[in-house]
Amino acid sequence: MDDDRFSELRGRLAAAGSVCVLTGSGISAESGLPTFRGVGGLWRAHRVEELASPEGFTRDPHLVWSWYAERRRAHAQVEPSPAHRALAQLERRAQRFTLVTQNVDSLHRRAGSRNVLELHGALREARCTRCTARRPFDESFDLDALAHDCGGIWRPDIVWFGESLPRDVLEAAFEAARTADLMLVVGTSGIVQPAASLATKRCTGAYVVEINPEQTALTPLVDRSIRARATGVLPLLAA
Repeated sequence: MDDDRFSELRGRLAAAGSVCVLTGSGISAESGLPTFRGVGGLWRAHRVEELASPEGFTRDPHLVWSWYAERRRAHAQVEPSPAHRALAQLERRAQRFTLVTQNVDSLHRRAGSRNVLELHGALREARCTRCTARRPFDESFDLDALAHDCGGIWRPDIVWFGESLPRDVLEAAFEAARTADLMLVVGTSGIVQPAASLATKRCTGAYVVEINPEQTALTPLVDRSIRARATGVLPLLAA
């Protein structure tokens, strides 16, 4: 990306009254976090649907929790990347800023982002299958004590295959996209719906900039596509 086009993008960012950012697993991969199917070896012996679906959880909740415990440990072993921290810097300077993420690793929050919409939930908590109770998913969580007093069972507070996204979170994400002047799409393949649709002109009138080292399903639909890693672009935008 030449200096003139980069300066233009920085100017658009500075002038934007409202900024919306959509992030996917690519930004977490730049922190060294394995992708969904890359944590541990459990998924190699089990179909992903067995480990990330209500049906799989009903069949073997301990197996499912064991796999998510591996994922939580992987999350704890990495730090937010310079790209995560740059987005937090941009939020502090923007008039209105909404970060929408498909990731469940909490790295955006750890980097300092505040207005974060986690479309697929977060692995830092467990929730009861029967009532509204929640509890932290941390080192004190006992994988052998999953029953809740109400008669329900503790499950990860994330969205599984076959489940709908939280309505309030999804509506807030679409409103942020609809009202944005500038939208950054970072590290997402553009395949997973409905998240990917946020960056299309059907949902937003914003100037849409994709930051991804590879071409994606969204590339033909955005206003500008930057072929680079987020850690190589976002810190410069935030400088």
